[in-house]
Amino acid sequence: MYPCCAGHEIVGTAVRVGNKVRDEIKHPDKETESVWARNPAVVFGRTARNALLDSSTIVRMQPIRTIAPTGMVTTLTVANGAGPGKRVGVIGIGGLGHFGVLFAKAMKCDRVVAISRGENKRDDALKMGADLYIATADEPDWAATHANSLDLIICTVSSARMPLNDYLGLLCTKGRFVQVGLPEGPLPPLNAGDLVLKGSSIGFSNIASPGEIKQMLDLAAKAELQPWIQLRPMSDVNQVIQDMGQEKARYRYVLVNE
Repeated sequence: MYPCCAGHEIVGTAVRVGNKVRDEIKHPDKETESVWARNPAVVFGRTARNALLDSSTIVRMQPIRTIAPTGMVTTLTVANGAGPGKRVGVIGIGGLGHFGVLFAKAMKCDRVVAISRGENKRDDALKMGADLYIATADEPDWAATHANSLDLIICTVSSARMPLNDYLGLLCTKGRFVQVGLPEGPLPPLNAGDLVLKGSSIGFSNIASPGEIKQMLDLAAKAELQPWIQLRPMSDVNQVIQDMGQEKARYRYVLVNE
């Protein structure tokens, strides 16, 4: 819908505000002037030089301009109990999944397991902090070898062909599987019997509350968490979209106004 410029999370500075905007956004300190906008349904101008935003979508943040953590991972890590004593698996090591690994490690989870189809991301995932990498296409017995080993699984993929029941088999008793990748079609058939016997559960998540997002942004600053991103000029947006479609991103593109 012209002139709607689609995009995703943005980081910038509040330059004009309405008279009902809360004080921390209206009068930012020089040291912490950046604000982060979560992803409402429609935002006008998100890939432009300026964006008109509802103040309810704005969170004040420390000056880390190269990080744009997603509200989806925020919801998972805060609301689903990731932290000490938990073994967390992240399925899909991409723009979203790599944040899952970084945050789970920063939250001092006992074990962080990166799960992907092939071996090509193993070295990167281990450098991000994963304790174990599972390549499902190259390890025929992966499901049996790692069964009942995880307390929480964050699934960032959504293919109708993904081995959903094998993933669920990785959960321990009372484990939780949270689907974040937005499916374009139906998910694979579910074997509910295994979930019932272990008391496991499945949940879904899209975005976090401003308070949860603020909590994770503060953690990112405290832990000096560095995302694996590639800065691209805003003028290259059309090429960036093509590169994303070809899975060239390692692991998230950030468009920067020139």
